[in-house]
Amino acid sequence: MFLSCGEALYDLFPSAETDTGFTFDARIGGSPFNVAIGLSRLGREAALFTGLSSDPLGRRLESTLNDEGVDTTWLVGKRNPTTLALVGLGPAGAPHYSFYGHDAADGSVGEADLPELPPSVTAIHFGSYSLVVEPTGSSLLQLARRYHGGKLIALDPNLRLNVEPDVGRWRQRVEAFSEIADLIKASDEDLELLFPGDEIDTAIQRWHSRGVRLIVVTRGGVGARVSLRGEVFEAPGRTVEVVDTVGAGDSFQAALLCGLDELGRATKAGLSEVSRDECRRVVDFAMTAAAMTCTRRGADLPRRSELRSLKLPLRTH
Repeated sequence: MFLSCGEALYDLFPSAETDTGFTFDARIGGSPFNVAIGLSRLGREAALFTGLSSDPLGRRLESTLNDEGVDTTWLVGKRNPTTLALVGLGPAGAPHYSFYGHDAADGSVGEADLPELPPSVTAIHFGSYSLVVEPTGSSLLQLARRYHGGKLIALDPNLRLNVEPDVGRWRQRVEAFSEIADLIKASDEDLELLFPGDEIDTAIQRWHSRGVRLIVVTRGGVGARVSLRGEVFEAPGRTVEVVDTVGAGDSFQAALLCGLDELGRATKAGLSEVSRDECRRVVDFAMTAAAMTCTRRGADLPRRSELRSLKLPLRTH
C-alpha cells in the first residue's frame, strides 16, 4: 500500500462575474490528496495521511476519498478550517494560486498525530506546502525519518511560494528530505527556485550523493530528464490540447509510483534493482498520464483503463 502525506483542500476557479461579485467552480485538490486518488484510480492500494477539518468541506473531502477507494484510516480529525486555493490560469493553462489556509487543518498535524504504520504500507509519498507549514512540516519529516530504513520514501517538492515565500526554508526542508528519500520527482521550476543558476544535473548529482536512487525532473511539454542511479536519459513529452495543467505533476507522480509497483519495483529494494528499460517504460507511462490530465479541467487524474499496458513497446515520437 502507498501512503500519501500532506495537504487536502479545494481549488476555486473563478467561473463568472455577477452584479455583486464572482461565482466559483470548486474542485477538490491538494497535491498529496491528488496523488492518493490518482494511485487508487490506477488500481493501486492507497491511503492519505493529513489533518482533515470537521467542517462541511472537510467532510466532503473524506466522502470523496471513500468514493475513490482511498483508505481513510490515517486521517486526523481537526476543528481547524479547510484550506482554500484560488486558482487563476495564465498562458498555456499554467495555474497561479492564492492560498487561504492560515491555521488550517492540513497544516496542524503534530507529533502526537503521527501514525504507527503496518508492514502493508511499503511506500510513503511526501510533497508540496505541507513540507514547510508548521507543525505539519516537522511532523512529516519525523515520520519520514522513522520509516526510511524499511519503506520506500518518495518526494515531490512542488514549491508554493505564495504559501511560504521564504525559499531558504523550502531549500532547508527539501535538502533534509533528500537525505532520506529514495525517489525524487521535481519540476524544472522547482529546481530554479531552490537552486537559482544551477544546472539541473548539479541538483541531480547532489541528491544522488545522498543516496537518492531515482530522480525525475519534469520540464512541462518538453518532457523529463531522468537519472537512475546516475545514468541519465531524456524522456519526450506529449503534444495535447491543454485545458489547464492543474494536477499534471500529481498525475505524473501517481503514475510513476503505479508503474514501479506494477513491475514489482515500488519498494526500497525494488528501486535498487529497476533496469533502465523498466525505468523508461514507467516514465513514459507517467508522461502519458500527466498529458491526459492536462486535457481536463482541474486535477482530474486518469484511470488505469485509459492508459496503455506497461508491457507494450514504448511510444515513438
